[in-house]
Amino acid sequence: MFVMMDDYADWEGAYLARMLNTAPDWTVKTASAQKVIHSIGGFTTQMDYQIDQIPSECALLVLIGGNSWAVNNEPLKQLIISRLHTDQPVAAICGAVDYLARNGLLNQYQHTGNAKYLWRDYRAYQNQNGFLAQQAVWDRNLVTANGTAVLDFTEATLKMIRFKSAEQVHQDVDLYRLGFYEYCQKYGNPFV
Repeated sequence: MFVMMDDYADWEGAYLARMLNTAPDWTVKTASAQKVIHSIGGFTTQMDYQIDQIPSECALLVLIGGNSWAVNNEPLKQLIISRLHTDQPVAAICGAVDYLARNGLLNQYQHTGNAKYLWRDYRAYQNQNGFLAQQAVWDRNLVTANGTAVLDFTEATLKMIRFKSAEQVHQDVDLYRLGFYEYCQKYGNPFV
């Protein structure tokens, strides 16, 4: 389930959604506080679910960043708390990580984000030593990433859910990291 707010960063979930949605046993669905939202890039997106309708059997909760995560949404907060406490996978990038910090949901995890100084006024954030200056961080059932870490976010999330072997996930993401021609030189043509 990809949760996005209005003015979401459409590029942050694109690689992950594509890789999940082309697998036979995964289906990507979307949820938000509104029925229709818009991306920073100008896409109008109709949601599959409202946040309070997200099915409990959701295998992965992905929080896509953007400019509207300064939201107070109690059902969303409780859903994330429940998933974190029951070892269900959660992945957050960019502004969504800010939301986790503001709500004290990073206090038990190693994590990253756009910048720790952005959170200095968040009273609930009590884990400054847990912040790692890395593109993406995977700690148990939580992946966090900064807004420039789309591919690292994708790779860490796929590894967290054991989508494929770690080596195969890395190779699959390398297609986008290296580009087609360099990928072919390293691994061979993936389309023949």
